[in-house]
Amino acid sequence: MFSHRHKSPLVSPSSSRFVTETVNGSHNFVIKGYSLAKGIGVGKHIASETFTVGGFQWAIYFYPDGKNPEDNSAYVSVFIALASEGTDVRALFELTLVDQGTHGKHKVHSHFDRSLESGPYTLKYRGSMWGYKRFFRRTMLESSTFLKDDCLKLNCTVGVVVSAIDSSRLHSIDVPESDIGAHFGMLLENEEGSDVTFNVRGVKFHAHKLVLAARSPEFESEFLNGMEEDNHEIVVVDMDPKVFKALLHFIYTDNLIEDEEFSVTSSSCMPSLSDKLAAKLLAAADKYGLARLALMCESVLCKDISVNSVANILALADRFSAMDLKSVCLKFAAENLVAVMETDGFELLKENCPLLQSELLKTVAGTEEELSGGGKSRSVWAQFSDGGDTTDRRRHNWEDVGERGQSLWVQSSDGGDARGMSPGQEG
Repeated sequence: MFSHRHKSPLVSPSSSRFVTETVNGSHNFVIKGYSLAKGIGVGKHIASETFTVGGFQWAIYFYPDGKNPEDNSAYVSVFIALASEGTDVRALFELTLVDQGTHGKHKVHSHFDRSLESGPYTLKYRGSMWGYKRFFRRTMLESSTFLKDDCLKLNCTVGVVVSAIDSSRLHSIDVPESDIGAHFGMLLENEEGSDVTFNVRGVKFHAHKLVLAARSPEFESEFLNGMEEDNHEIVVVDMDPKVFKALLHFIYTDNLIEDEEFSVTSSSCMPSLSDKLAAKLLAAADKYGLARLALMCESVLCKDISVNSVANILALADRFSAMDLKSVCLKFAAENLVAVMETDGFELLKENCPLLQSELLKTVAGTEEELSGGGKSRSVWAQFSDGGDTTDRRRHNWEDVGERGQSLWVQSSDGGDARGMSPGQEG
């Protein structure tokens, strides 16, 4: 008798790994006019723009007069703050004060290069901070090479701790990024199979109806609903050839066309707003229903916002329903109201866009409410109360119309010469 023993087939065991690591990001913060920032008061800070690391917003707070009242402004303080909503966010930090001399001996406080007995730092909620009340003795700082031309440079690195189960296979195959935009771009460039021609002020552009219709609701209505005959040449009279070329480039590639204007910051040699490609392309995006292109143009124009330009950019944003750009303009103008009121653009805004002026005043009221809650912007009334020669300034008289004394103003009808505040209103 023979007995047969059946062996179970061998099955490869599954595996997984629990991985904890950091998602790192850095931000450079330049503080110009350090000597002018001194004296703002103990516990008051200068904040960087927010930056994103690990899905959270962060900001650098610099206290010229220190954060701790007991130090009597003997030290400057530096902190990194969680600027977005979050609960028990665990992170590592590094703060570097850059030595601007020839030795390059930077002052570095870092979690990354040392063992932490209690693990990463935990920020409990929005507004939680990590940093140093006694970051640097002020007298030593002001006589060191860290301060050059009244300028300080701070570098901040945040490493947000993330954990996940990694059950990926031992081997993997990398898939390259999509190049469909490049292929469609070649289709546009080669004009192969084109079935529509645009005549833009004498310049001919050949394109493909199906591509245009798939990307733009305006072209879809024009081509697929039988409004245009086959092989009909379309004459475009309200757009420059350069703008139409950039429009087609986006439709085919989903990217902005390469242009010097999109790669440099605003300067005196740049064209006026009405001549800027981004402004004209924003109008084209609005006409043809291209929301992503509009946002790209808004992003470019946002970089040009200044006291002198904000009123004109605000009017442009409102005209073409660029709501994100409009919101940024309103906030910037509200935070710098007195200076903006002195510009020619503000005068034109008052004459041509009265509804926008009303929206600006409402934004000012909201800015004042944020300030009462500890925001970083300077009070508009504090701007009004600044001293100085006003001989060459345009003067505006505002009166409080808020139900509970909120800072919402209308321009006085009596056209008074002096800037005034309502009785009882704080400066």
